[in-house]
Amino acid sequence: MPFIVDASVVIKWVVQEAGTPNALALTTHKLLAPDLLVVECADIIRKKVRRGEMTGYEASLATRLLARVDIELTPMRALLEPATRLAIELDHPAQGCTYLALSEARHCEFVTADLSLCRKLAALGRGARVVPLGDIRR
Repeated sequence: MPFIVDASVVIKWVVQEAGTPNALALTTHKLLAPDLLVVECADIIRKKVRRGEMTGYEASLATRLLARVDIELTPMRALLEPATRLAIELDHPAQGCTYLALSEARHCEFVTADLSLCRKLAALGRGARVVPLGDIRR
């Protein structure tokens, strides 16, 4: 079964963080994401360099590794309207809702480390397709 994954999951493949083993367990599955994933990962890496959590060399290596990951990227344009609707409904950033919109369009489970989004969806009874990264078996 394919999974939708977001940047909070994918970044853990190249940066050791809490949840890295769970994130790596997903690499044996077919994975999909909106093409937004690419720029979101770049921004996470930029922030880690700014905070001194990574060197420039490590950032370069991480981006080269991420450029080669096997994820089917979907253009965001078709997701704009449903992502915006979800962002308004959930009062959540549109970036995260773009992954959720893709999950709904493809009828796939969405794996995220964004616990705020998971809580908002659960409170509305809409969390059936969303899987917190911590729930992924290693």
